[in-house]
Amino acid sequence: MHTAVDRRGAGTGRAMLDHLLAEAAAAGAQQVSLETGTGDAFAPAHGLYRSAGFVESPPFGAYTSNPYSVCMTRSI
Repeated sequence: MHTAVDRRGAGTGRAMLDHLLAEAAAAGAQQVSLETGTGDAFAPAHGLYRSAGFVESPPFGAYTSNPYSVCMTRSI
């Protein structure tokens, strides 16, 4: 998920995330996991995900532990 520079801070990312979580809940999901990058450029995304209840988690699926990925999860 990426928000255009001119829309950052306007709630676009939060609206997208809220919508995706609602869709997951409607589909019966009990947990949602995501992968995002590391580094300063990803700090706003990490903050958004944490504020929505996501916590760092071990890698899932094909993801591996590496310095370029952060996996996060939350219950629905």
